[in-house]
Order: sequence, then C-alpha cells, then structure tokens
Amino acid sequence: MQEMKTRERIIALVNKEVVPAIGCTEPMAVALCTAKAATLLGKRPDSIEVLLSPNMLKNAMGVGIPGTGMIGLPIAVALGALIGKPEYELEVLKDLTPEALQQGKRYIEDADIDIKLKQGIVEKLYIEVVCHSGKDQAAAIIAGSHTHFVFAERNDEVVLDERQLGGADEDDTDIQLSMRMVYDFAMTAPLDEISFILKTKEYNMRAAELSIKGNYGHCLGKTMDRPMSHGIFGNSIFSHIISRTASACDARMGGAMIPVMSNSGSGNQGITASVPVVVYAHALAAGEEKMLRAVLLSDLVTIYLKQGIGKLSAYCGAISAGCGAGAAIAFLYDCTDDQIEHAVENALAINSGIICDGAKSSCAAKIAMAVEGGLMGVDMSVAERNFAGGDGIVQNTADETIAAVGKIASQGMVETDKEIIDVMLGL
Repeated sequence: MQEMKTRERIIALVNKEVVPAIGCTEPMAVALCTAKAATLLGKRPDSIEVLLSPNMLKNAMGVGIPGTGMIGLPIAVALGALIGKPEYELEVLKDLTPEALQQGKRYIEDADIDIKLKQGIVEKLYIEVVCHSGKDQAAAIIAGSHTHFVFAERNDEVVLDERQLGGADEDDTDIQLSMRMVYDFAMTAPLDEISFILKTKEYNMRAAELSIKGNYGHCLGKTMDRPMSHGIFGNSIFSHIISRTASACDARMGGAMIPVMSNSGSGNQGITASVPVVVYAHALAAGEEKMLRAVLLSDLVTIYLKQGIGKLSAYCGAISAGCGAGAAIAFLYDCTDDQIEHAVENALAINSGIICDGAKSSCAAKIAMAVEGGLMGVDMSVAERNFAGGDGIVQNTADETIAAVGKIASQGMVETDKEIIDVMLGL
C-alpha cells in the first residue's frame, strides 16, 4: 500500500478533478464568471461584456444550456447575471425556474450582452466578464481551470488578483501521476478513503437513464440500442455499454437539467470514464468494491492523460476517458497490470487522431468511438496482439506513450486548433 502522504495527494487531485457539473462545463464556467461579476456589482447589470479565449468560445458556442431549450452563450450569460450563485461553482444555474428562464429571455432582448474573443491571450481557458450598471462596474476573470478565479474588482477596487503571466493549465502542486502509481492506488487504497467515487456512478448513470426515457440531442444512444432487426449494433453487452454512455452524453449536450460528475473539466470525460465501467461491472455482477476500484482506476487514468494534454486542446478529451474506461474494464476482466497498461496503449494507438471541434450533440458519437477503442484495446491485450513501440506514436511503455500523446496534443496540435476555430467561426 502507498504511504499516507501519497494517497492524500492523489485523493486531493481526484476531488479537485471529479466534480458535479450541470450542462457543458464551458458555458457553465462563463455563467459562473458572470455570476461572480454580477454579485460584486450588487445590482442588475445594464450591459455585460464577455471576453473569451478561442478554446472557450469553441467549446461553448454550440451546446444546449440545461433547462432552457436554448443553445449558446447569451442565455447562459443572462441567467448567470440574474440567478447565478458563485458558490455553486459548475452547478451555478441549479436554481433555474420557468419564471427565471422567461426573465432571462427578456434580459437578452433588453440588456446589452457583448460576447467576443479576448485578443492576445495566452491561456487556453480564459474568461473575463465585466458588468456595468450606470456609473458602477464589476469584473471577474477565470483562468487555467473552470472554477479558478484569478481576478475580481468593483469600481477599480481590487478584491482578488492572482493573475500570472503565461498562466498554466494545471496546478503545479498537483501530484504527477504514472501508470504504476494509478494502479497501486486504485487497487490498494482503503475503501473508506475512496468510497466517495461512487457518487460518480450515481450521477452519470442517472443521466443515462433519463436520456433513455426522453429525447435529447440526436438520440444516438437510443438509436444504437435498437434490436438487431432494426440496427447493426445488435443487442449485446458491447452495444449496451456504448449506447448507455452515448445516452448520458445525449442528455448532457441536449440541455437536460441534471448534474453529471465531470473529469478534468469535462462532463463528457466524466461520463465516458464511468458509465461503460458501471454497465460492465453490473453485467459481470462484479460487486460494489470491485466496481468502485474500477471506476476509480478509470478516473485516474483519465486524469493522468489530461495532465499532459491540458484542459482544452484540439485533441478530443473523450479519447483519454475511453482509455480510462478500457483500463477499468480490463481490471474487471481480471487482467494483469501489464495487460491493463497494454490496453491503454492500444486504445491510444486506435483513436488518438480524433479532433475536438467544440461541445455539441455530435460529441455523443465521439464518446461512442472512444469507448469502442477502449474495448478494442482490451480485447487486443487479452489476445496478446498489442501494438508495440515503433507502431506510429506508440512507445515502449504506457507512460512513454501517454507522454507522447500529451506532447502531440499540447504542442503539436496548436495550429490545428487555430484552424478548427477559424472554420467554426467562419473566418
């Protein structure tokens, strides 16, 4: 068993990265920043200026806002100003009512809401909101991570200023993970220290169940789970795993007013890291402890991959979570630690080319592909047909391959990200 100090740092990292969120984390972070500025202002703003980094705009412009039936940032900003509570963090709009929604719609028409790119910004995750009312104004800035406020002021009176040149995507105090560290912790940590992770199961499976009962997004999950006579995916544990995962994403991207447990700043990553694992654990009747350790393993592998990739990039984050799910399913299948590492490498070799073109309904399809890649990686590992060092980006160990993917995503895909954003903005 790992020493207490190491376990405490890993638990702190998981608690920081695996948190509840209602709706897509990017528009919710914008609503959170707006709520902070409006709260500082202390009155209803007459106008709101929102300045975003390109990656934030990319991920917030095309997704449904929970409980509104509307897409995009204006309604998120309006509701953040009217009913948002900063202390709720990524559940900032959970007090939404039908009456508040009508007020928000009128506010979009009456107030001056200006949303645009922040010029010259280096952080990929950057949100600046300035609220005006008469001669009064208040501002708030989030940078680095979705709930990390670095600046706040009212009428030039600075309340908070933790801005740093060339901000970072991650906290330098976070423990740097490795596959061995992740595996040892998930397998040996005392149950009373890690039982909190079961909340992930409760939140994300509830989203999947809600989606199956309703009609959200493109209903991809329901489409994939049709009987063989109607759909090519058939009726198997494979189709059930993928359809339930896609269904939870359908609900989230389609604006369902339900929280999910996010991972590394993304609800889709949280869904992908947990739902496949829970569905497979139930199919195996694996028991609560084994399921708990499997979900924890998946979340930690996802966090580990995202440490190198960063919060926002041109690299689809669901791929990281698909690798995490593959690792966990390999564990449920009683694979060795060596087989689990090979499953992760295989999954990375299969799916690492998928780009991120913002949060929207079609993310459910990318999640389905990420999970399929994770499952294929497991089957290859069990059959001892693994990709090896020299197969494209695959290196000699899982840790080396993860580092290579992080380098490609965080450095090599910078220009790709710019082109994606230009295409999405019609530039």
